[in-house]
Amino acid sequence: MNIQDIIITKVKEAVHSIFDKELETVELQATRKEFEGDTTVVIFPMLRTIKGNPQVIGEQIGAYLVANVEEIEKFNVVKGFLNLVISDAFYLNFFSEIKGDSKFGFVTPAEGEKALMVEYSSPNTNKPLHLGHVRNNLLGYSVAEIIKASGKKVYKTQIINDRGIHICKSMLAWQKFGKGETPASTGLKGDKLVGNYYVAFDKAYKAEVEELVAKGVDKKTAEKEAPLLLEAQEMLRKWEAGDEEVVSLWQTMNGWVYDGFETTYHNLGVDFDQLYYESNTYLLGKDVVADGLEKGVFYKKGDGSVWIDLTDEGLDEKIVLRSDGTAVYMTQDIGTAIQRIKDYSDVGGLVYTVGNEQDYHFQVLFLILKKLGYDWAQHLHHLSYGMVDLPSGKMKSREGTVVDADDLITEMSTTAEEISSELGKLDGFSEEEKEELYKTIGLGALKYYILKVDPKKRILFDPKESIDFQGNTGPFIQYTYARIQSILRKADFDYKNTPVPTDYKLHEKEKSLIKQIELFPEIIQNASNNFSPAIIANYTYDLVKEFNSFYQNVSILGAEVASEKIFRVQLSEKVAEIIANAFSLLGISVPGRM
Repeated sequence: MNIQDIIITKVKEAVHSIFDKELETVELQATRKEFEGDTTVVIFPMLRTIKGNPQVIGEQIGAYLVANVEEIEKFNVVKGFLNLVISDAFYLNFFSEIKGDSKFGFVTPAEGEKALMVEYSSPNTNKPLHLGHVRNNLLGYSVAEIIKASGKKVYKTQIINDRGIHICKSMLAWQKFGKGETPASTGLKGDKLVGNYYVAFDKAYKAEVEELVAKGVDKKTAEKEAPLLLEAQEMLRKWEAGDEEVVSLWQTMNGWVYDGFETTYHNLGVDFDQLYYESNTYLLGKDVVADGLEKGVFYKKGDGSVWIDLTDEGLDEKIVLRSDGTAVYMTQDIGTAIQRIKDYSDVGGLVYTVGNEQDYHFQVLFLILKKLGYDWAQHLHHLSYGMVDLPSGKMKSREGTVVDADDLITEMSTTAEEISSELGKLDGFSEEEKEELYKTIGLGALKYYILKVDPKKRILFDPKESIDFQGNTGPFIQYTYARIQSILRKADFDYKNTPVPTDYKLHEKEKSLIKQIELFPEIIQNASNNFSPAIIANYTYDLVKEFNSFYQNVSILGAEVASEKIFRVQLSEKVAEIIANAFSLLGISVPGRM
């Protein structure tokens, strides 16, 4: 039982003993810096149950706690806030218990625990990944790692949007303008080559529209009847009919894109356990609709289309099957969700990492699955996130104005090189070591900048601002980790096998640091429950701030007393370990030297 649980239990016991009342909850908070204490019990909420002066009530509870809880040394009451001083012995004992636990805070999944499947990335195969995909991938991967650390089995997945009119646009443009070029013949990554033809299609299509308008056709008609668009629609019909030539071209160009994606995923440091393809799932769900019709979950309109009425739940009516019998995206998503549970019988819930423009879609999807009677539908979550903007404005794929993910990764490394060189931090590094470090700093800066923000918030991303060796940034935290590694390398005595002394008098900075360490397991659980890497990121920053305050105020290797020197190195090592573990949950590497 941690100290917070002990205090809550004993405060309830005190209230029962002194006032013969039962408290349902006890509110705790960290003691404010200007007062003596480690944990504060807030008295005011108790006044609903106990009548009296909050100062007096606090004094009575405080006296009871000191008499009955060995971990509590003394107390003071300030305007209804009961500040408790926890004994050094408690913190030393706690640190001794966790010192050798390299995965402190991480929980092993319990036998029979239901797994979660986390979906992220899910790109279209007509263009390379861009900055928006970067936030999606980083969020999905990190949330999966955090859920895993909290004690659940996790499967990482994506559904690749490899069919549809947008795919045919790239294919058609390559047929018309490509002159047989390939990734091998051009030296371009496959996803970039295919993306170029998506842009080329849009350019040629707009020219045709303008030409028709110049001939007197109204713009809306011109946009629908431009020859290039009609050809793309015909190509899609042929693909759906299984035309060999079209399917062969589709397989070839998609293959180029997958190779390109794989390189980007590797460079970004994300991975997947299972891939789903829309070309295999777009017919799923139609049988579920038929079954739902029989059960009265759906209803059929006069034109033969099938709908669900969600107006009683504050939503609207939603189509799930067109009048010609073809599926809509909702139908596919219903079928794919059910298929995933069939494929993985131990999965008890799904997490979808998708931008907030799809909030309504997922409200409807989850409600439909509940109405269809699936018990796992109670455990569906939309990891909704805001868009990423740049100082230059919005991105548009069709116009070729997106920020390419590969270019961004390269730019981050280059920016890290420029800033590191200006600061003169890399003396004594070989060129190879420098290059590796630039990648680690650049990618760490990118990931941390994106993940430290609550997922729901929109981000204005500034590469230069993200690579700052001061403040709440990835490089600042990486630099602190590297500083600790330097301390450990200089420690020329055995600190690893020396027990933590039981009679040690803690410096206030040592105590503050241990208190911050103690929070880590709760932080992991909180981040998992809220699907928020930002909680991990900002905890790590707070830990680093505490360490730097400790480092500036307390002599570590220069301590004159051997027990102080050993304990402080042990404490530093533990901080570095937690930084590395916390950053691993964000997908960020930490360098041994900087």
